[in-house]
This record gives sequence, C-alpha cells and structure tokens, in this order.
Amino acid sequence: MHTYTHVTHFNRTFEAEQDLSLGVVSLMLQPLLHCRMKMNGLQRIWSTWVPMKDFIASNTDECTATLMYAVNLKKSGSVSFEYIYPDSSIIFEFFVQNDQCQPREEESRWMKTTEKGWEKHTVELGHGNNVLYWRTTAFSVWSKAPKPVLVRNIGITGVAYTSECFPCKAGTYTAKSGSSFCQQCPANSYSGKGATVCHQCEPAMYSEPGSIACKTRPACTEKDYFYTHTACDPNGETQLMYKWAEPKICREDLHSAVPLPPSGVKRMCPPCNPGFFKTNTSTCEPCTYGSYSNGSGCINCPVGTEPVLGFEYKWWNTLPTNMETTVLSGISFEYNGMAGWEVAGDYVYTAAGASDDDFMILTLVVPGFSPPQSMTKDSENKEIARITFVFETICSVNCKLYFMVGVNSRTDTAVETWVGSKGKQSYTYIIQKNSTMSFTWAFQRTDNHAAGRKYTDNIAKLYSVNVTNVINGVASYCRRCALESSGSSCTSCPAGHYIDRDSGSCYPCPPNTYLKGHQPYGSQACIPCGPGTKNNKIHSLCYNDCHFSVSVEGRTLEYDFSALANTTSFSGDPSFTSKGLKYFHHFNISLCGNHGRKMATCADNVTDIHILDKEAESSKSATSYICQSIIVPSDMMGYKTVVSSQPVSLADRFVGVTTKSTLDNITSPDDYFPAENLGLSDVIFFFRSSDVTQTCNDGRATAIRVRCDPLKSPGTLSVPIKCAEGTCDGCTFHFLWETVEGCPLCSADDYHAIISACVGGIQRTTYVWREPKLCAGGISLPEQQVSICKTMDFWLKVGISAGTCAAVLLTVLTCYFWKKNQKLEYKYSKLVMNSSSKDSELPAADSCAIMEGEDAEDDLIFTSKNSLFGKIKAFTTKWSKSFDCWLRAVSKRLAKTNTEEGRTPTLRAHPSPHDPFPPKATSRWRTDPFHRPDRNLPSPLRRLPGPPPARHSISRKTKTSQPKAEQAENANNKQTTHRLQRLPQLPFQTQRQRKDAQSSRERRPLTSFNAPRARHRQLLRHPPAPSQNRTQRTVSGKTQLRTVGAGWK
Repeated sequence: MHTYTHVTHFNRTFEAEQDLSLGVVSLMLQPLLHCRMKMNGLQRIWSTWVPMKDFIASNTDECTATLMYAVNLKKSGSVSFEYIYPDSSIIFEFFVQNDQCQPREEESRWMKTTEKGWEKHTVELGHGNNVLYWRTTAFSVWSKAPKPVLVRNIGITGVAYTSECFPCKAGTYTAKSGSSFCQQCPANSYSGKGATVCHQCEPAMYSEPGSIACKTRPACTEKDYFYTHTACDPNGETQLMYKWAEPKICREDLHSAVPLPPSGVKRMCPPCNPGFFKTNTSTCEPCTYGSYSNGSGCINCPVGTEPVLGFEYKWWNTLPTNMETTVLSGISFEYNGMAGWEVAGDYVYTAAGASDDDFMILTLVVPGFSPPQSMTKDSENKEIARITFVFETICSVNCKLYFMVGVNSRTDTAVETWVGSKGKQSYTYIIQKNSTMSFTWAFQRTDNHAAGRKYTDNIAKLYSVNVTNVINGVASYCRRCALESSGSSCTSCPAGHYIDRDSGSCYPCPPNTYLKGHQPYGSQACIPCGPGTKNNKIHSLCYNDCHFSVSVEGRTLEYDFSALANTTSFSGDPSFTSKGLKYFHHFNISLCGNHGRKMATCADNVTDIHILDKEAESSKSATSYICQSIIVPSDMMGYKTVVSSQPVSLADRFVGVTTKSTLDNITSPDDYFPAENLGLSDVIFFFRSSDVTQTCNDGRATAIRVRCDPLKSPGTLSVPIKCAEGTCDGCTFHFLWETVEGCPLCSADDYHAIISACVGGIQRTTYVWREPKLCAGGISLPEQQVSICKTMDFWLKVGISAGTCAAVLLTVLTCYFWKKNQKLEYKYSKLVMNSSSKDSELPAADSCAIMEGEDAEDDLIFTSKNSLFGKIKAFTTKWSKSFDCWLRAVSKRLAKTNTEEGRTPTLRAHPSPHDPFPPKATSRWRTDPFHRPDRNLPSPLRRLPGPPPARHSISRKTKTSQPKAEQAENANNKQTTHRLQRLPQLPFQTQRQRKDAQSSRERRPLTSFNAPRARHRQLLRHPPAPSQNRTQRTVSGKTQLRTVGAGWK
C-alpha cells in the first residue's frame, strides 16, 4: 500500500533562461513505505518523509521510506539537491531508474555523511523518463534515536519549457519576476505568499528568519544574558563582561524585566596554561622547544632530559588559538556565526544560543602527533596519543553532550554521548591514527524545535583538556631520556628497553614482560605477561602462540590451538528492534597466534555499502583480536548485500589463558555454559579493550571458553542463553567455542592394551583409546603386536598332570603318617596296660598281643624299596594280621577270666540291673564299653559273648563257682567293672572314647597318655618281661586278690 504526499511548501528551482520548468510534470513526492507501526492500538501511522518548511526530513525509525519523483526529460539534463546527513545510523541512498525500471550504476549512489551544514549533490540524467529515489532506513539498536536526513532545493534540468511560474511561499520573497529561486526573509521581518518584499516587525515585536508573522517580545530574564572575560590588560587584570544573548528577543523596559548586570568588574587574570609564559602585554605565548613552563615562565630542560610535548588547557581567560566555537541551528542546520561557548576563568561553558534546540559547538584542531620512538616501533600498539578532558553538565531536561572525533577534516563521528546531568568527571580517548585530528564538543539542550529560550540555565562546563604527543606542542615538564655515548644529547632506547631515571641508561625488560610504550621509565614499566602468554621480540605486547599446558592430577595436558589462529566470524541469534527490524550481532574473532597481530576487522558500510566487496579507505572500521558490528540482512533492507554498522573493538590486549574462571578481575561464570563432561576443564582466553564508556569505566572485556568436543570440527561458537547479545552487563562478553581443537594432545595415558587369547601359538596385543576419548592429535595408537605363546591346552595338560601327582602323593603321605601314628599309639597303650603297679617292676608279656615277627614285618613294610602298590598291600596285610591277633588275645583272656571265676558268657536279651554295659534296643550284647555305636567296631567284635577287655588287668576270684547270695553277686559285678576297665585299648579307639574309659575307672591308672617321652621311648626299646603280681586288699571285709596283667609290644 502506498501513501502519496504533496509537498507544497518546498522550495522549487526555476531556470527559465535554460528553458527549464517544473510545471510540465506535477511535483508529486511519493513516500513509498516498507513497514508501519501502531500507536495506542488504534491509530496507524506510516513512517514517511516529513515536510519541514524549507526542507523535507526523513524517517528515524527502522522502516524504509522512499521519496520518489518521476520526470520526463526532453534532453539530457541533471538533478541537484542539498542535503544534511549527520548520523551514520541511517542508511541514505539516492539513485535513478529509467522507464524500464533499470537502475543506473552510479558510484555515488550511497551518500556520504556531511561535515558541516548543507552539502550539494548532482547526478546526470538521461533523455526520456527518469524516476528519482531518495531512500532511507534507520536502525537504533542501541536505543538511540538517529538524526534525520534533510533534503532541500531539488533542481532538475532538461525538462520542456513552460511559461507558468509559481509564487514564493510565505516567509520568502523574490524581487524579480521569473527568478529561479525565492529568498528567505531575515530576522524581525515577515512576508506572505508571493511576496516581492519582506515587512519589518514593530519595535515591540520580533520574528525569526523566514517567518510569516511577528511575535510579541517577552520581558528579559536571567536566561537572556551571559558573562565572559576580556583579554588581560598590561596590569594582568581582566574584566567581567555581561552581554545579551543574540538575537535579543526580550524587552528591558517592562516592569518585570531583569536588567543586565553591570560589567567592567576587574579581576586578576588567571595564569597561563602549562607550556606558555606571560609577556609584557599580559598575553600568553608558547615556550620554545627544549624548555617547559608551569604557566609563569619558561625553564630549559636539564641535561639528560627532554620536554614532553602536548597541550594542556586548564585556565580559560581566552580561547586558545587552535580552538573555535560556533552555533549550529537545530531548525535550519546552518551555522549562524554566534559563539556557542564562553570562557569563565576556571572553565569554559555553553552560551545561550538562538534557540534551545541549537547545538553549541566547540572544536579543537590538532595538526598531528609525534609519539616516542618506542611506540612507533610497535606495529601492533595502536596508541599514538590520548586526549583527556574534565567536564560537567547541569540539566533540567534531557540535554545531550556529544564528543566527536574527525580525521583529516572528515566528518566528525560521535564516540561518546552523555544525557542529562553529569557530575564533574573525566574521560580519556585513545588516538590510534597519526593524522590531523579534530575534537568537537556539541551541547544541545533539547531536541524540541519550539522557538524561544526556556532552558538556557542548562549548561555544560569544560574544565580542562590535555592532549599528549602533539607536533609543535608545548611542554609542562621534562622527562629523563636515554643519552648517547657522548652523554650530551638524548637518544631513544632500543626496542624492549626501559630508561633508568637516575642514570639515564637503557636496560632490557626481563622475559615474559611487555613495556608500557607511553611511559618507559623504571623497571616498573615492564609489566609481567599473563598466564599462558609470552612477549614478542620488542616487548610491546604479550600473546599466546596457540599452545598451552596445564598440570592436572599429576599429569600434564598439552593443547595445540593452531587450527583456531585464523579469523573466525560468528553471528548470534537474530534480534529485533521495537519496530520489528531484524538484525544480528556479528563477531570476528582472532583467538591466538600471528605473533600477537590483531587480525579481526569489523567495518561500517552504511555510507558506502560496496566496501564489503571492495575495501574503502574512508570507511570506519575496528581492528582488534575481537570486534563486533551490527548486521542487517539484505532481504530486510532490499539491498544486494548486507549492511554492517557500528563496529566496536572488544579486545585490544591479551590478558592470559588459564583453566580458572577468573583472571585480572574478569570472570567467566561456569553457569553461563554448563559442562556435560566434568572430567576435563575448559581453557579460557581473557582479553581487554581500551575503549572506555560510561558504563564500562575499565573498558570492555571478553572471555572465550574453548571446550573439548571430539565430534565438532572445526567447531561451533555460541553465546550464553541468558545473554543473547553476548553480554549481560554491556561490558564483559562471553563466548563458548566447542571444537575438537579444544581437546588436549593424545599421550600414552589416553590408550590401553588388550591382549588376545593364545590361538595356534600366536598372541596379539591391540591398543585402543580409552572411552570417552577426550584428546586429539598428539601421538598415534601403536601398531598391533604379535608374539609367540603356548596354547591353553598345553598348560591345561601340565596342570592336570601336576595336580594328579600331587593328589596321589598327598594321599600316600596321609595314609603313611596315619598308620605310623596308630602304630605308635597302639604300642604305647599296650606298654601302659602291661606295666606293673610298682615302678621297679617290668610288665609281663602277653600272649599273642603282637604276633611274632611283627616288628620285622613293619620294618619290611616301611623300609623296603617295593613299589607304591606293594607297600599298600603289605600295609593292609599287616593291619589285618594285627587285628586278628588282638581279637584272639581278647577272646582268650575273657575265656580264662570266666573260667577262673566259674562263669560262662552267655547272650542276654535283657540286661541285668548290675550289668555295666546294657544293650540299647537290641538283643545282642554291646561290645563297646564306651557307649559308641557298634557300627564303629570291626565286624568280628559285634557278636562277642562278653564285654571287651579293659586296659588294666582284671581282678580274679579264687573261687570258680558261681556265687548264689546277692552280696556275692554285687561284689562280682563290681569286680567285673574293674576287669572291664583293665581291658586293652582298641587300636581304633578315638581320644574321646579313651577319655570316657579313663573317667570310668575306679582306681588310679598306672600312667597317662601324656607321660614323658623318655619313658615311652624306653618302654618301646626295652619291653619288660611278662610277669604276674598278686596283691591283696580288703573290700567290705573280704580279702580280694588282684592280678595285674602284663602289657605287650
């Protein structure tokens, strides 16, 4: 949808003498819009060009507004117009299309920003139809409203002749009919439409230039005058002078008017500025080279020193010769020749001006700079000089103070803006180009175009200005210099050397330090480099050579970032202005290497869009380690290429590289980029920028995290989620670079060996990376190794054979030692049973206790060299014979005992109450005297007619008949119990059985099993002869004979 606007109060140019006229084609300006906005949700206002009496102003929002004019030329001609283009935040282009809508390729399509006031632009036109386009697009991404583009006096030649003329608009006039232009009425005059002369206002009335009527003069107030100082007289005094602000629009004769204060009050002149001296006429003149001054008189520099040249202005009796002031009208944007700043002794302040929207301009021009030689040798050190000033603003509305810098008389660019009241403070700007520079301070009370002076009490004060290293400057002090060999004149120290203040000698800076270029005095001028960095050859800066090492848990990790040395571009997520214009924050990053050279460059192509394809010297750019610019896509603007604007340096100095999150008061919070792999820390690169802003007193800073990601090559860059623009506070920028190049170099600790099974006598060793693999480059995996081995079947056979032999051997040894133990125990038991009651007597031999020839047989079994199976067979035969012999001996003794006592052993189904071994649920007589299950006894003993013999000898009665009385039966039972206790011990009795048998004895045994080994050994070697000893004792009044049985071997 298009909206058409007829501009009726636009100045038209008529050139009748060239057969030219604008009447053939109706003057129709067609604002063609690309976007619109809503206000209060109801009214829709299109962004468009706005007529402003003498000129037409462009839009200042993010929409694209096109001013179009179509004209048919009878012959080739031209179009010319005047314009003001003060702000590069607006894209301004002018181009022409023919009747086939084919644009003419013109290098002048992209308009240049204007320096001062109106500039004229002319373009040739061809025969036929021509369509003229003035197109603007603004984008205020930093929430600043840009200044509009102004166009006036559009003139076209080559059109058909016409006799029709147009009258002059009101406020203008022409003295001659048929003139090509109309003149503006001067101040205090007015005119109507088609006037040939301007009418003067009454004395009580006033008017501004180009007015259509006069206004009543108000009463004068304090806002209508200002004060200034005169030059110092020969007596060194100055006069305080009060003046009415021009143009004077107030009346002094009114009752409420404030009179002008009296002038002429004399004061002592302030001293001259440093580097100047006062002449006899009380004027200030600069000191000659080689001398310095504090403002009173010039003093020659001592030997071994040199003057420090520059400009230092801190006393304001008059403006310095290299400073000028003027006023730029906020309505017509013309310089009216008025003084915008006035001196006040201790400071210089803004004057009243003609209107509150006027710009109060103060400009300082410096012809060039002469930096020290140590600074010129450093190609990467961009600091040539610096300017520092102290200022203050006092405002009741949103006044603005601009500080602008111009290079080689080109357009001044605003580098900093202060809005509203600001307390007394200082600001420093680093100068990076050695050329003619202009520094401008512009103060505007309000941007409201209402006429009059309501806020003249809103002022800006400038207290001091100091510029260093100025060509043909003056010196306020002298500094120590390096002396030549002769010691008479100064010379420069070699690169990387500092000057000793006492001796004037040059000394090299220690390794890993860089030299402060603008103050190379003393060892403190050598500043240590940060971690992970080293100095260049001339000690002018510290940089990282793309290599880094860190110790972690006893292991040293080596990093190689050489693949990241080239400049990398990165754009964040799209952002949108309040009007919906899409733009991107574009970053160029030069991470490391390049011997410290700054390789990232961001350009401004708003005023010359083709510079992205072809570099232009006049384009604004920022070169550093990291820079930022604003990118508007071409599809949003309708251009063939993207639009880049507002380049900013984010990193001028390399601070250091570390794995810690804080360095030099720069912090990179871990929660901005949460890590998934906690086993490996990020490597963080820290940078600083020398650009100081209102919010960043220490300049901007940047932290780049390089994170290991083996799956990303060359990697991806990102900004924190919570800070889409890369910064959360406007001062510190944060980036995350995930790349395989961020992994440490692989070492022997990053892989392990896998050994295969032995197959066919071959064993393979394979090396694999540990998972997850967090390394890259470095060493490679070793080749697979093959070795000869013995198979598992061979070792299995060897193991089985060895195990079988060991098992057989252990079995044989176990049987041997068990039999040996049983034999010794058996012999010992027999010796104990056959020992006599008296210690001096030897035991009597028993018949068949040990069969004759048994010892010899034992020797034969255990000493012969028969085979293993032969020994086992002999052992079995010997044990069987021994058991049979023992069984016959027991049977024989029981039969003999029963015969002597006249008793016959019988089997009883029911045991007697006096039977010491009653059967347990069986009709058979139990032969185990210790109440053990009969299955533990050999089968030949399970059906014996009586109890087995005891260890000790059994007492025998002399009578053989069976007693009939009860007393005799009890006595007989008691004697039987003693006989059972004297039975010989079975060879297979357990220790528990022997213990139970021993506890059942009624008399003390002859000896114990724990007798001394010496006696045991003696009994074994020399067995006593068999004998019988009879003893007599009285039991219950009766005499009993006890026979002690002799033991046997």
